[in-house]
Amino acid sequence: MRNSTRRLTALALTTSFALILSFIESRIPTFVPIPGVKVGLANIAVIFALYKFGIWEAVAISGVRVILSSMLFGTPVSLIYSITGAAVSLAVMFILKKCTPLSTVTVSVAGGVMHNVGQIGAASVILGTNVIIYYLPFLILSGVLAGIAVGVASAVLISKVNLDLGYVKRKKDGQS
Repeated sequence: MRNSTRRLTALALTTSFALILSFIESRIPTFVPIPGVKVGLANIAVIFALYKFGIWEAVAISGVRVILSSMLFGTPVSLIYSITGAAVSLAVMFILKKCTPLSTVTVSVAGGVMHNVGQIGAASVILGTNVIIYYLPFLILSGVLAGIAVGVASAVLISKVNLDLGYVKRKKDGQS
């Protein structure tokens, strides 16, 4: 019982952290003259979850974060773009983490790039044109830069946070 309560609490805190990072990012003005370019701060929590918990927990945290942040800070269209980008990104990061010895930063860079690829795919379907593909080189560059920043922050967080979700062994009476 204690293990499941600790795990649920840690997952709730990680989800809250992701939502807080989404809120912070929604308040940061875009300095880049390319529309839609963001750092993706909430992905720090998603990558943390992927490495510390596993794929299904990362999917749950990412999904809850995308839905809530779109409802609170976005639009229905932004929800479609966010879900598509998050799904493609997380799928690629999971495969790379599981099947390669790549670093957290490299996995994050791949996730950042693939997030943008997923969003371009969604935009092509929504807009009914492939012309938007010409926007992809700019988004790939921003995905690499954002992926580096998010990856470094994620790696530090992963290395510094110890999630002891196991049972605590209690001392029996008279033992020290």
